[in-house]
Amino acid sequence: MEPAASNAHADVKQPERPKLLKMLGPGLITGASDDDPSGIATYSQVGAQFGYGLSWVMLFSWPLMCAIQEISARIGRVTGRGIAGNLKHHYAAPIGYSVVLLVVIANVINLGADLGAMGAGLKLLIGGPSLLYVAAFGGISVLLEVFSRYSRYVSVLKWLTLSLFAYVAVACVVHVPWGTVAHSLVVPSITYSTSYVTAVVAILGTTISPYLFFWQAEEEVEEVRERPDAKPLQRAPEQAVSELKRIRIDTYVGMALSNGVALFIIITAAATLNANGITDIQTSSQAAQALRPIAGKFAFFVFATGIIGTGLIALPVLAGSSAYALGEMLGWHVGLARKPDRAKAFYVCIAVATALGVLMNLTPIDPIKALFWSAVINGVAAVPIMALMMIMSTNKRVMGNFQLPIGSKLIGWLATAVMAVAAAGLLIPYAADL
Repeated sequence: MEPAASNAHADVKQPERPKLLKMLGPGLITGASDDDPSGIATYSQVGAQFGYGLSWVMLFSWPLMCAIQEISARIGRVTGRGIAGNLKHHYAAPIGYSVVLLVVIANVINLGADLGAMGAGLKLLIGGPSLLYVAAFGGISVLLEVFSRYSRYVSVLKWLTLSLFAYVAVACVVHVPWGTVAHSLVVPSITYSTSYVTAVVAILGTTISPYLFFWQAEEEVEEVRERPDAKPLQRAPEQAVSELKRIRIDTYVGMALSNGVALFIIITAAATLNANGITDIQTSSQAAQALRPIAGKFAFFVFATGIIGTGLIALPVLAGSSAYALGEMLGWHVGLARKPDRAKAFYVCIAVATALGVLMNLTPIDPIKALFWSAVINGVAAVPIMALMMIMSTNKRVMGNFQLPIGSKLIGWLATAVMAVAAAGLLIPYAADL
């Protein structure tokens, strides 16, 4: 009897922590990739220019971000297809191709901006030619995506999320008036000016970006392919309770990490740069360099290192989401879990998108403007994509019996409306000048 009792005790005392950690995957990586070097530049610009005045956007956007990313994940897990695959399967071809074109253009611009920022960040740390570093980072990212086993690659990306805590560390070593920060979080100070609205759209475009929708949906599809017991929920509804719970926890934790780190970057820039009259920061490397005389070498080193770490997460997500979107529309075999000879076009697309990002840094295109405007482009492009996602996720023909519950539906449409209003607020002043 004693061995049986021992086994029963072992069954009861299973440690909970590994189970919780296993829940964190697509949502955690998606949230971490959201704080890419172009995002760091945007948050640094906002903190330097407006101080703590736009902190409230991070708190306001979190539930909207959670809702739209959870919807993305549900689409992938329920149907066994990504967003582009569902558009191709259920809607007219011009709709799908238009969406994919928007995503690919925005992603390539983002890739170029992120690679440039990573090269500049490494040059700050060790000197040398930044363009060589840009090419090296691009090459390393492509090689890892193409030749690493999917499960191992995902675990590497999970560990890289720790680099985000660099920005929490920086905020902890500078003087921050936390009372002012708390007030700014809950009492917005809103002014209508082109620069203010552009900054809000840039923040929203950085936190709620189309490439994140495509990536998280596709990673849920990858999870189904990799796990022998997993099937799309339309075919295995008995898995729905546990899988939808996992998606929710994973997404909420990932988005909390993303917005929390973004908030710390804004706070750091406000407490150091804005407080010392430095309001014109254009790139993440400029922000790191400006920190050195104000906050010391440690803050500078940690901030600059974080640019590289976050970039290593963002590059595969940007290139991968482009390849997923284009591949599904064109009927390719897609998936990072596939071997290179089984998905040649998919991996070629990853390599080409990354190469175009590298080449952007060799052209007269101003990388400073590209960093900021990539976020604005994402903010504008997100509106029609989010509207289509909401239509799909509430369509019985697409989702079967797993259409969105009323709460998720309301928040999802609210997020779409907020993005539409923000984009219109940016575009109307320019249209009036024409």
